Amino acid sequence: MKKVYLFCSAGMSTSMLAADMQKVADKHNLPITVKAFPHGKLGEIIDNDRPDAILLGPQVKYLLKETEERYGKSGIPIMVIDSGDYGMMNGEKVLKTAIAKMKKAKAAA
Repeated sequence: MKKVYLFCSAGMSTSMLAADMQKVADKHNLPITVKAFPHGKLGEIIDNDRPDAILLGPQVKYLLKETEERYGKSGIPIMVIDSGDYGMMNGEKVLKTAIAKMKKAKAAA
């Protein structure tokens, strides 16, 4: 089971996006779990649960460099969610992008 974790300021709007992404994954019988968390728990969640992809909400894109420096060497793909897809709550497109990033990371490993 792959774990795609989203992080944002408070986890509220990202929770709605994560729920939509989970519906898409379930509809296509993909072995993926999607969850959302506030960015303050980023280190704790990554250290304890090691997701397969880290997606940052547009409102915390400033954390990208720090997150890449801290976790990029572990092979976990890290990305900022496209603000247009985030605003439209386009869970399918965000999930497709995350899956592509995971495949690319696996191929590079």
